[in-house]
Amino acid sequence: MTRRRKITLLTTTIACAGLALGAARARDVSKVATGFVADILCSETFVSGLDPQRTFTETTDAMPGTSLITWAMDYRVDRVRKDVTVTLFGLGRSHAVYREGLGCTLDHGVPLADVQVPAEDGQPALLPEIAGPGIVPPQSPSLAAALDRAFTEPAQPPHRRTRAVVVMKSGRVIAERYADGIGPETPLLGFSMTKSVVSALIGVLVRQGKLKLDEPAPVAAWKNPDDPRHAITVDQLLRHTAGLALGSSLQASLGSAFEPINRMKFVETDMAAYAETIPLETAPGTAWNYHDGNMLILSRLIRNAAGGAPEAALRFARRELLAPLGMRHVTLQLDGSGTIEGSSEMLATARDWARFGQLYLNDGVAGGKRILPEGWVNYSATATPNAWVGIGAGFWTNQGDSFDAKFRVEHGWPRDAFFAKGTIGQYTIVIPSEKLVIVRLGRSPNVPPQADGVFDLVREVVAATREKGKLAGAD
Repeated sequence: MTRRRKITLLTTTIACAGLALGAARARDVSKVATGFVADILCSETFVSGLDPQRTFTETTDAMPGTSLITWAMDYRVDRVRKDVTVTLFGLGRSHAVYREGLGCTLDHGVPLADVQVPAEDGQPALLPEIAGPGIVPPQSPSLAAALDRAFTEPAQPPHRRTRAVVVMKSGRVIAERYADGIGPETPLLGFSMTKSVVSALIGVLVRQGKLKLDEPAPVAAWKNPDDPRHAITVDQLLRHTAGLALGSSLQASLGSAFEPINRMKFVETDMAAYAETIPLETAPGTAWNYHDGNMLILSRLIRNAAGGAPEAALRFARRELLAPLGMRHVTLQLDGSGTIEGSSEMLATARDWARFGQLYLNDGVAGGKRILPEGWVNYSATATPNAWVGIGAGFWTNQGDSFDAKFRVEHGWPRDAFFAKGTIGQYTIVIPSEKLVIVRLGRSPNVPPQADGVFDLVREVVAATREKGKLAGAD
């Protein structure tokens, strides 16, 4: 197809969108596309230290349908100003700015919240060290073979593009491997694995008595008892059964750009405030619909409970969760209002993600101190009714009889496995019966379901660690 024909196709598509959805919604589509790319390019250039062309190619290639528009995208990375600008054939423009210690935030033309990075306080880690400074080689031939497969590209697309794998048994790393340019200290975007971290912070607040799961969520916009949203509970927000009419975040694709949830993420400065204005689509607790708005509202509740200031929320997350686990390379990125963007914007090293998984393997305890409430881990992994993907309260799960839980078990996952999951191939998998935590990060399409190779990885790692003889560092 010639460039002229591509231009005609693109402009016709957006014009049709304008007729069908209204001009404002059509403009949002281009802002969603450019905002998504600008945010990731900024984060992985200035926080992860990766090459922006590599990030652009690997990310857009993993997103279904983006080939229809990526040819018309231009991006500019300014390493002096530390910002990224992305345009889509003049029909949309997004600008992401980097701030030291805070990562990247989309700039929508209004002043960003002035946030001071909380000073380090030298708080010691409670979780024991999981590995030495060097990369830990696989401690058996079968583990080596499992990692070989995880990093081998299939003969035909879709590409796997595995970036990091860490295997931890009984609290010690027994195998890890990284793609070129990435290592044990490279923070990588977890995308929706961030939701599981928000769930953990909510758990801390529940343990402290500052939130209650089954009472109405303390959202100021819903305080009127006559407002049907007043009945929404913290549990329903965690389980995506609150019923807000924001659309779905289940699949990242070009088509999802039309969902209002993406206006929230790529057009609005105060994401939670926007989500809180949305009416109900279904009565609270009656239907399951996975979307990022639930987690943005919970992120605002965390900020409020911590004292209201952005700095207070960041300090709370570090003091109560990150520091005790020894998660030393974490960046919690913010929206324009200064609220932690708790749906998809945390960067951490693969080892840090493994430390987070270890907290759940330890039933919420680190170094003898209870971080999460007693029973919280089981609560998090308990299946939500009607969630066909198999999801609990902040974690995906193999419990229950959902279609995807059965599919995973049929393909070699233990029944008791549960996991944090991010789009295009991010996983922190906890398998209590095997004392395993498996982290896999990459840039793989969401479909087909085995494109990222994680089914093979889990099955082969479980088999390898069951072999006779103890692996070094494992019990």
